[in-house]
Amino acid sequence: MGLRVGGVAQLRAPGYRWVSTGHPGGLRRADAAYNMQVPKGFSRTDLSAYIDTRLARAGFTTDGFALLTGVDMRHARLARTAETTVIATAGVSNPAVLPDPGAPVPVSSKPPRDGTVNILISVDMHLTDAALFNLIAVAAEAKAATLLRMTDAPGTSSDAIVIGCAPGGAPVPFSGSVTPVGAAVRACVRDAIAASLRSRYGQAGPPHGGDAAHGSTTSVRPRVAPLRLMDFPDGDGS
Repeated sequence: MGLRVGGVAQLRAPGYRWVSTGHPGGLRRADAAYNMQVPKGFSRTDLSAYIDTRLARAGFTTDGFALLTGVDMRHARLARTAETTVIATAGVSNPAVLPDPGAPVPVSSKPPRDGTVNILISVDMHLTDAALFNLIAVAAEAKAATLLRMTDAPGTSSDAIVIGCAPGGAPVPFSGSVTPVGAAVRACVRDAIAASLRSRYGQAGPPHGGDAAHGSTTSVRPRVAPLRLMDFPDGDGS
């Protein structure tokens, strides 16, 4: 169930096992997950204390992982299927562009502002740890595909994901894109992000990386080479 109070959105799922890529991150059991708007120029580092204060101020007494964003919760959008719920907020004023090798840097590297894509996901299935962790990749792929279609960046420099799964039932060992749970997560992430972008940017649409006033780009130039083949007396070791 999704609720919004002021600048805080809650995805409630009692007793679920959650994994978070945001602060402080990790794996835990909780009854909810949260996404909250922070004010412009936010620079606090005592994030756990700040989150506790914001939850109490909004009247939420249920503990759980929380993500922070500059995006107003008015633009949060919920997408759901029979067993999957996704709440997303999407802002792309701080794109993190991944150009082709050797391509020029398309945006400046000024300090990031409020562009963040945050995703809360609950799945009414009992997943193994491997399947739960794999949904991070599934959701990130759907996020990147949606943003690349609507902008030209796969994300921002501060995106985060929280995913929860049910505590009981037969364990589901796989969650790839062709599984029922993976397909549902992909579709819900796509639709929630697209709806949040439309809400925030309106008819003009979200900015593209080259039009952004600030952002970041990957300019690292790795060396690429094949693996060295080891010689074994009885063959190549395979």
